[in-house]
Amino acid sequence: MIEDCRLELGVAPLSFQNEVVRDHRICVCVRKRPINKKETKAKTVDVVTLPSKDQILVHEPKLKVDLTKYLENHKFHFDYTFDENTTNETVYRFTAQPILRTIFDQGIATCFAYGQTGSGKTHTMGGDFTGKQQNFNLGIYAMVAKDVFDLLRAQQYAQLELKVSCSFFEIYGGKVFDLLARRAKRRVLEDGNNKVNVVDLKETPVLSVASVLNAIKDGSAVRTSGQTSANAHSSRSHAVFQIILRTTRGKLHGKFSLIDLAGNERGADTSSANRATRIEGAEINKSLLALKECIRAMSNNANHIPFRASKLTQVLRDSFIGEKARTCMIATLAPGQNSVECTLNTLRYADRVKELGPDAKQAPPLEPNNDLAYLHQSLRSQGLLPGEEEEGPEMYNFHHAVDMLQEAEDNLVDEHQQCIQENKEYLKQEEAILERVEGDVDYDIEDYARALDVILQRKIDRLKTMQEKLVKFRSQLHKEEEISKTLRRPGAPRK
Repeated sequence: MIEDCRLELGVAPLSFQNEVVRDHRICVCVRKRPINKKETKAKTVDVVTLPSKDQILVHEPKLKVDLTKYLENHKFHFDYTFDENTTNETVYRFTAQPILRTIFDQGIATCFAYGQTGSGKTHTMGGDFTGKQQNFNLGIYAMVAKDVFDLLRAQQYAQLELKVSCSFFEIYGGKVFDLLARRAKRRVLEDGNNKVNVVDLKETPVLSVASVLNAIKDGSAVRTSGQTSANAHSSRSHAVFQIILRTTRGKLHGKFSLIDLAGNERGADTSSANRATRIEGAEINKSLLALKECIRAMSNNANHIPFRASKLTQVLRDSFIGEKARTCMIATLAPGQNSVECTLNTLRYADRVKELGPDAKQAPPLEPNNDLAYLHQSLRSQGLLPGEEEEGPEMYNFHHAVDMLQEAEDNLVDEHQQCIQENKEYLKQEEAILERVEGDVDYDIEDYARALDVILQRKIDRLKTMQEKLVKFRSQLHKEEEISKTLRRPGAPRK
């Protein structure tokens, strides 16, 4: 049936050789990967067809009541659609390359790869795989780096004397880890001017494409991965690689962020019995929803952009604000019949991102100081997509509980670390007063008692404060556990 449909449409391999690159503030495209060896061995049917350079069809096999087989054809339109024969170079030419000059004009460029695990995100961003080895020379990371250094030498920009550096971090479970500093945990803080900073994030100066690729290789080796049914070594975190331009005085001139997002199927794990899996799933779910809403708000020049709704959108705040911000999203698809549900969810998500213009629905800011509430209100005002039907009050309560749990954890850990540092100083003070007691026959014993009392009281006060934060943390653990029980399992009927 699918082949008959393709013959009727006259489908042929797509060619972009003479295609003109169009200018977009926000570009959304789709890339279909080839059927892989595992799928070929399992005789998996290819259910994705690209009839033109901006259209895509998904043939969903279904059964009628009388068990007659039929196809439900889902059609989508995007800026570009790339078939399984399209190279990384071609994808780059129509997505990331057109927005690259933005960073030389004091702007912010951002490129996202979105899709289920095993659909080709990391291949697109990082390069081809040979077994478990990845050739980073053939990915969008390397192509951006090459063009950056070429433009630095161009007459138009050479007089700016810009310096290039890079950073590489991942966001996992709502926490930021520096991939260029042995995965050290970093704090994200926002100052009084709403400027977001990843505190102590390592920014490595780079002088060539080779040094950029070395940084990517080192960072990729320590990225959080795990096993899913889709991929035995799947990405469970959002990886954010940034190429940064600075003036000779160190002032930020421009920045290109390239994001390999976590597998979107991971966001369905919010109802797991395991807390770590629940929180991981909740953070991926929330960050992908927030990302979509931030891009939509950016495209409609909305007064409010809910970037605080997730850690991902918070650290990428500059990507959504200002006339000089440019964004592209590459939605990657697995073409097999067994992936049809994830494929449709990916396409619906990308389609909603590209749902632009004055007719796009926008939610009025119900709670402008609560981006999480705004996010959920916005989702419900638009009408939920398949796969988002769980985003009701229960999911908002769960997202909020996870946020509160993480805040309580951060506060407790900070208090504990401060307590340890103070105890080291108190230990030195105690050793000093003991030396005076034991070594000075004329030492005033009352002075010793007063000094020791001061130290002990400070220790007690610190321990009481830490205990209060521990109690609050355990309370939040209990709340998260109880609220998670109110969530429906995927596909389960409402009570």
